[in-house]
Amino acid sequence: MHKTNPSIVRLAALIGRTPSAVAMKLGNFASLDPAITSTGRSGLDGASIKDKAIWSEFHADWEALAVESKRALDVLSKGDGHPVVLELELFNESNENYEGMTESVLTAVRIKQSFFRKAILSSYQSRCCMSQVAEPMLLIASHIIPWGEDKSNRLNPRNGLCLSAFHDRAFDKGLITVTPDYRVQVSKRLRKLAKNWFVAEGILSLHGEKILLPDKFWPSQEFLSWHNRHRFLDAAI
Repeated sequence: MHKTNPSIVRLAALIGRTPSAVAMKLGNFASLDPAITSTGRSGLDGASIKDKAIWSEFHADWEALAVESKRALDVLSKGDGHPVVLELELFNESNENYEGMTESVLTAVRIKQSFFRKAILSSYQSRCCMSQVAEPMLLIASHIIPWGEDKSNRLNPRNGLCLSAFHDRAFDKGLITVTPDYRVQVSKRLRKLAKNWFVAEGILSLHGEKILLPDKFWPSQEFLSWHNRHRFLDAAI
């Protein structure tokens, strides 16, 4: 949130304010953010009544935040020669049927998914929280509670983990899970494959180990408990 952050500098230019003013506004919002205040940091103490109202509105509705902020940036960016680039990557796990969608609806879906991916990768500094692989092309913004199971938390960054494509698949299929104390648990099914060097090194070695926790938006213990109960294969044993 520093005034020299390129994103802050560009936003300041778009809205006709100084980078320092934008950074200060972000500091005001930070004082309202439990993800920050719960770590002992406080943000700035100048949050206004309007700041609190805006925070409450958008913090309770991640989907509106994603779409409205992107549309606002599009409006501001017109004519500045540097349009906002939209990532069009779709979630592998969403299982959505995109056939028949209008272009505007499909664009909104892509905006939301791009928002979630950026939030997750940013929080984990583009590093898999299990293997610590740091190549973005190999990373997935993985949902703890799947996209189709809880619409209200589809875009909540606390419902996400940054995983390599391999670990994302294992997590999605319940072959591994993360406990509410942030430790990896490997299913008995995978532990039977201990003689396979790839499984042994890539997953079994992680059993009981703590995941790499993000800078912000720690994964919700409630959501992790859901995954433990409803997706993890050993839950039914």
